[in-house]
Amino acid sequence: MESLLSLKVSLILLLLVHCVVVHGDGIDDVQPLSKIAIHRALFAFHVNASLKAEPVLLGTKGEDFQWITVELECPDPSEDDWVAVFSPAKFNSSTCPPFIFPNQEAPHLCSAPIKYKNANYSNAEYTKTGKASLKFRLINQRADFSVALFSGGLSNPKLLAVSNTVTFANPKAPVYPRLSQGKSWNEMAVTWTSGYNIIDAVPFVEWGFKGESQTQSPAGTLTFHREAMCGPPARTIGWRDPGYIHTSFLKDLWPNSLYTYKLGHRLFNGSYIWSKSYYFKSSPYPGQDSLQRVVIFGDMGKAERDGSNDSNENTNFQPGSLNTTDQLIKDLDNIDILFHIGDITYANGYISQWDQFTSQVEPIASTIPYMIASGNHERDVPGTGSFFETNDSGGECGVLAETMFYVPAENRAKFWYSTDYGMFHFCIADSEHDWREGSEQYKFIEKCLASADRQKQPWLIFAAHRVLGYSSEYWKDGSYGESMGRESLQKLWQKYKVDIAFYGHVHNYERTCPIYQNRCVNTEKSHYSGTVNGTIHIVVGAGGYKLNSNPQLKTNWSIYTKVSDFGFGKLTAFNHSSLLFEYKRSSDGEVYDSFTISRDYRDVLACVHDGCEPTTLAT
Repeated sequence: MESLLSLKVSLILLLLVHCVVVHGDGIDDVQPLSKIAIHRALFAFHVNASLKAEPVLLGTKGEDFQWITVELECPDPSEDDWVAVFSPAKFNSSTCPPFIFPNQEAPHLCSAPIKYKNANYSNAEYTKTGKASLKFRLINQRADFSVALFSGGLSNPKLLAVSNTVTFANPKAPVYPRLSQGKSWNEMAVTWTSGYNIIDAVPFVEWGFKGESQTQSPAGTLTFHREAMCGPPARTIGWRDPGYIHTSFLKDLWPNSLYTYKLGHRLFNGSYIWSKSYYFKSSPYPGQDSLQRVVIFGDMGKAERDGSNDSNENTNFQPGSLNTTDQLIKDLDNIDILFHIGDITYANGYISQWDQFTSQVEPIASTIPYMIASGNHERDVPGTGSFFETNDSGGECGVLAETMFYVPAENRAKFWYSTDYGMFHFCIADSEHDWREGSEQYKFIEKCLASADRQKQPWLIFAAHRVLGYSSEYWKDGSYGESMGRESLQKLWQKYKVDIAFYGHVHNYERTCPIYQNRCVNTEKSHYSGTVNGTIHIVVGAGGYKLNSNPQLKTNWSIYTKVSDFGFGKLTAFNHSSLLFEYKRSSDGEVYDSFTISRDYRDVLACVHDGCEPTTLAT
């Protein structure tokens, strides 16, 4: 379907530009030098109409993405020519090397492009013919676009030509809804992005049972400004206006029911702006005995369907991101809720990439709850309260994750929370804040684990981004905090009989035996039954970012390690006594590894070492 949309761009835009010398701050200072006619370049947005001066309009039928084709002819081509997309269309084309903007990735421009391609991307003969045809997929991002040709490569860019602007018919339209479990089991949070502030329009969600009358629920509106960023590049070269983030809470849902909804904005002139229609299925009643399916993974990131790069990752660091996304979309009818446990977009301070990510996961996040956890690439900035003193978030310091996605936390700046889904009770930790004994988060974790009613919700799941339990990757030195995590938390996992603990951060898959105090407490490998006498630890960090190599250290508690492909975990609860775990390959959905758990409530009650409260004999 997407490939057909490029044919709907019905205006040709031509721009004839001589070789230019750039002075000052941007494209307003481009001066044509008629003496150097051999450096003449031509852009055309393709196809089928006469030359027009006005912008190309996209999304005239309400689409929130569209393909454009850029036809390029350059009489003096070079192998280091490249083509970039900017939004807003007016940009600063001056060269800004990294010493001006710390943590800046190439290309070294004072305005970061949304995406770019080498001019020879689709034509290996470009340097001989000077001709190229490049396709770009644009999404609605609340501003206009322009396309520019540069020479000099990414490190020493020189602007040669700029196209006319491209814009969506309604750049402010509500887009990219993402669902989340609310603070109660029968509440769904709907979050989306638009260009409408509350002084422009009133946001709401219109929803109801499929095929029946609809009701409207109001939405709150948030945004943030450059000053909220904690450092570069988010506060400098990577800054882009995020628009407005709206969240509405759909309450008193009937369990297991199909609802339809659409996003709305009522303008103050009385007219309405609508999104397309979406649907979701509400959560089962806590403890309900039915088929319930959960997907969990970390470290996916985003990738461009047009094959372009972005200013954050000038090489393809998330090669499996689209595979994972597309496999989940393909299997969406067999997934009820999803947990993306940290390292979500890898935007690393380039704000525009959050739009790209929410667009990429829209088919998933608009249909099932898309729950997230905080990772180092969302939170960590030195001196801002992060537990780890790195700038892995590129100055975002958690603001983007906390605003773009809703989670049912008491304080979203402290990204830990609990949530229920049918027979599951989830305790989601924030590995980027202190979890050690006596800390605020430690107290939350114990309270969350203790609150599980194992008769109704037999499957108790712990998750965090960094490996706070067991991983062969860093077992030797504990440099990522795992040793501290084990020391602090494993007595809680044992006391409250956590079935499985999930982690990301390490970009591969690994599964341990049921383990306590560094020792396997069960000799089985594929089927576990009876007493909960240890916790299985699973690393599911191969969601899409480049894979780690196989760990060199071999441990006796690591049952399965696989790094040959990207993948994700899936839990299927058949009833109160039977649970299936599968690790599935993103490329084709095939199962890498699996195991089952069978147990009854009396098995959860049984005492094991360090797993029961001390008792006294009254006299």
